[in-house]
Amino acid sequence: MARLLSIRELKIDIPKEARILADKMLKDLENSKRPVLEAVKTSLDNSIYNSKVGYLTPGDKKVRTELNVSSVQKLARVVFMLEILLRNLDIGSVNTKRELYYICKGLIKGNKRYSPLDFEDQNESDTIIDFIGDMLEVYREELNCFANDRGGQTYSQQLVVTESLPDGEKAVIDLSTLGTSPFQPKNKPQALKLKAKKKIDFCLIIESEGTANTLATMGFTKRNNCILMGAQGVPSNGVRGWCKLIEEELGIPMYFFGDLDAYTMQNIFRTLKAGSAASLIRNADFSAPAVRFLGVLPEDVKKYSLPHYKVKESDPSEARQLKKARDVLDNDPFFLDKKNKGLCDILKWLLSEKIRCEQQSYFSVDPNDPIKVEKIILEKIKTGAYV
Repeated sequence: MARLLSIRELKIDIPKEARILADKMLKDLENSKRPVLEAVKTSLDNSIYNSKVGYLTPGDKKVRTELNVSSVQKLARVVFMLEILLRNLDIGSVNTKRELYYICKGLIKGNKRYSPLDFEDQNESDTIIDFIGDMLEVYREELNCFANDRGGQTYSQQLVVTESLPDGEKAVIDLSTLGTSPFQPKNKPQALKLKAKKKIDFCLIIESEGTANTLATMGFTKRNNCILMGAQGVPSNGVRGWCKLIEEELGIPMYFFGDLDAYTMQNIFRTLKAGSAASLIRNADFSAPAVRFLGVLPEDVKKYSLPHYKVKESDPSEARQLKKARDVLDNDPFFLDKKNKGLCDILKWLLSEKIRCEQQSYFSVDPNDPIKVEKIILEKIKTGAYV
C-alpha cells in the first residue's frame, strides 16, 4: 500500500529495485526454482475507495506470473524491456510507448537470439511496460516513458506557471500574455509550480475543448477571476495530473461542466475525480477528489427546456453504456460510497429516463445572448447547483 503516498513524498530507487528483482530471478534459476514476478492487480475487484482519501487505491491482490512453458516469453520480455528502460534512466533518455516498441523491434532485428521475444504489435509491448510499472509500483513517467498526454487547454488572466526544466533552468509562463492561445502542460505536472497574481475564485473544467475555447474567446476569463480548462473528453493522465496540481497548490473550488449521460458520469467524471481501476498505483497524483459535477444536471433539462435525445438500447454502443451503468452501481466502490450518493442518483435517473443531454444544449436557452451560457454557469456556482 506504499503507493498511497504521492510521488512528491515517496521516491523509489528504480535501478536498485530492478537489480534486487533480477538477482532473485537469477538465484531461483540457479537453485532450480521457478522465478515468479508479482504486480499490483489493476482492476475493479482490487480497487478500494475511501472518501477521506478521495480516489481509488489498490487492495492486496496481485497478478502472479511463474516461469513455465506458457509464461517464459512474458518473463523474458519483461527482462528485455526493463533493461531498455534502465538504460534510458541511466543516460537520461526518454521515449514514448510507440518509440519503445520500435526500439525493441530494432534490437530484435539486429540480434537473432532475441527473435523469440518479437512483438507482433504495439499492444504487446505496451502490456509489458504497464506490467513493469505495476510490478515496481512506479509511474510510467518515472521510467522515462511518456505518452502524448497533454494537459487540458487552459486559459486564465491570473495564473502564472513556473516549470523546472531538466537542465535546472526555470521557465515562467504568465497565461495572461498568451493572447488567444491556451496553455497546455505536458503530462508531468510535478515539474510545475503555480502562483495566482490575484485571488482566483474557481477552476472550470469543460468536457469539450471546443466549448472551453468558445467561452475563452467570448471573454469568460476576462470577466471572471478563474481558470478555464478544456478536458478533451475522457481525461488523459496529463489532464488528471494538471487538475490535481491546481487543486493541491491553489486550493480553489473545482467544477466540471459536461454532458448528462452514463458515459460522462462513469468514464469521464469518475476518472477525473477518483482515478481509474487501470491506474490504481498512480491515482494519488492523477485525480482531483474535490471536483464537483456542475452540469448538465437532471433538473436542468426541465428548468432550461434543454434539447435532449432518447438513448436507444438497440444501439450497441448505448446499450453497453447502460449495462456498464448498472454494473458500476452494483460493484464500483466509488459509486457505492454514501458520500457519492448524489452522483449515484444521477446514474439511476439516467437508467430510468434513458435520455442524453449535451453540454452544448445550454446554447439553446437564449440564442440572442452570446454569453448566456456563462451566466447560467455562474448562477449555478453561486446557488450551489452542482453535485
